[in-house]
Amino acid sequence: KKYYLLNAASLLPVLALELRDGEKVLDLCAAPGGKSIALLQCAYPGYLHCNEHDSLRLRWLRQTLESFIPQPLVNVIKVSELDGREMGDAQPEMFDKVLVDAPCSNDRSWLFSSDSQKATWRISQRRNLPILQLELLRSAIKALRPGGLLVYSTCTLSKAENQDVISEILNSYTNIMPVDIKEMARTCSQDFTFAPTGQDCGLLVIPEKGKAWGPMYVAKLKKSW
Repeated sequence: KKYYLLNAASLLPVLALELRDGEKVLDLCAAPGGKSIALLQCAYPGYLHCNEHDSLRLRWLRQTLESFIPQPLVNVIKVSELDGREMGDAQPEMFDKVLVDAPCSNDRSWLFSSDSQKATWRISQRRNLPILQLELLRSAIKALRPGGLLVYSTCTLSKAENQDVISEILNSYTNIMPVDIKEMARTCSQDFTFAPTGQDCGLLVIPEKGKAWGPMYVAKLKKSW
């Protein structure tokens, strides 16, 4: 296929990762695959590991990669179905860059859904999501080599799933440092509307009339040792 439709705000986590040729990169929660494709537009990695635990979403991921990835790049891509919470133990300090586009309450999809039963289920799940998100981040940190970069993203406005999750990680690890990405907001200010996060390492894109991208939260961290 010739093109892949992607919410423009979804490119921000990919750009924040600053992928370079030859690096080993992990997309921990990769389905449906749009960010994996965007990563390959940015650089030629030495190795791209696309992981997705959910079997239905994994099938979607495989279809996306098969449709859009050119043959010369197939050999640098691995697809797996591992529980993301186990990746750090399975491949410790393996990756230069890790993207955790975490499962979240997905506020944007509410705009297009009239299913009240599904909405009730989502609300009941909200309180459990930060626990899962923290577990995924802890696993990602294990999988990241010292000196490597980690980007965490969601498509929710929830502070509990965004800033609070990152604050918990920063308070729990002495070797994880925030990376200032305010410059990215300045560079993209004409294209996106940003809400204050209270964090130099975090950005929050909010939809606005004429700029209907997001919501998208992005935070950038570095593993110092």
